Amino acid sequence: MARLAGTSTAVVSYVINNGPRPVAPATRERVLAAIKELGYRPDRVAQAMASRRTDLIGLIIPDARQPFFGEMAHAVEQAASERGKMVLVGNTDYIGEREVHYLRAFLGMRVSGLILVSHALNDLAAAEIDAWDARVVLLHERPEAIDDVAVVTDDLGGAQLAVRHLLEHGYEYVACMGGTADTPAVGDPVSDHVEGWKRAMDEAGLSTEGRLFEAPYNRYDAYRVALDVLSGPHRPPAIFCSTDDQAIGLLRAARELRLDVPEQLAVAGFDDIKEAALADPPLTTVASDRSAMARAAVDLVLDDGLRVAGSRRERLKTFPSRLVVRTSCGCLS
Repeated sequence: MARLAGTSTAVVSYVINNGPRPVAPATRERVLAAIKELGYRPDRVAQAMASRRTDLIGLIIPDARQPFFGEMAHAVEQAASERGKMVLVGNTDYIGEREVHYLRAFLGMRVSGLILVSHALNDLAAAEIDAWDARVVLLHERPEAIDDVAVVTDDLGGAQLAVRHLLEHGYEYVACMGGTADTPAVGDPVSDHVEGWKRAMDEAGLSTEGRLFEAPYNRYDAYRVALDVLSGPHRPPAIFCSTDDQAIGLLRAARELRLDVPEQLAVAGFDDIKEAALADPPLTTVASDRSAMARAAVDLVLDDGLRVAGSRRERLKTFPSRLVVRTSCGCLS
């Protein structure tokens, strides 16, 4: 191939691997023409063995069936493709042992880096990352067990925006559909959503006692919890849900109980999944720029300077939240 292109094997390698040295445009065109003429296809396995790195990024998420994580995974895949990388996805189903399994599998494949959306990273998983000296970026959540660089949303501030907006409608109080008993108290977005709700209620001089309801994050189990809450003797006038999936389950329960939303019950969520705009009624929610977050996570995990010294705060990249107003809160549009 080098002979056909009239250049050295090193230059051919630079073209095939996009570096590490630049190649003059005319020379690059000759090499590409030779590659096409000879029908050459790079041996990715051999390249990975030589460099001890593949063109793969590992992405570990709790559950791709949940729309939020599915949309996040898609955004990561798009960002990785822009950098010439492919993505391997593993679903943990919120099970610590499965998270460790995927960590070992992906790191053993010598992925270029690992993006981790961890519900509650355990000590064994943290030790696995340390043992491989892995290049890891935490996305969406930041468990206390690991101090790697993280890309997150302003979950606390976003929740406050939603609850304040509901209170501005004049509702007597706002209840909250939070996480479950095993939701981590620190580093978990849902915990921050609950804390944001509490702060907004405190600002308004309102009590939160008896107004926080535990519910799984998905719409199906949240629907069952909502049936009990809305059928009880003290039905809240407004509910802030920690996830849009919970809110969609809540809206389904309200329809079954023939409750008009927002006339008899106002609802707001968090995440702004695509379905939120198509909910009945359209869901008021909190949004973040998932595409920008995914791109930042991919850029960080591929950056040779990822493991720089610095405080925990300096290693945290926080994207702002914004309120998306629709009709479920009581607004006309």
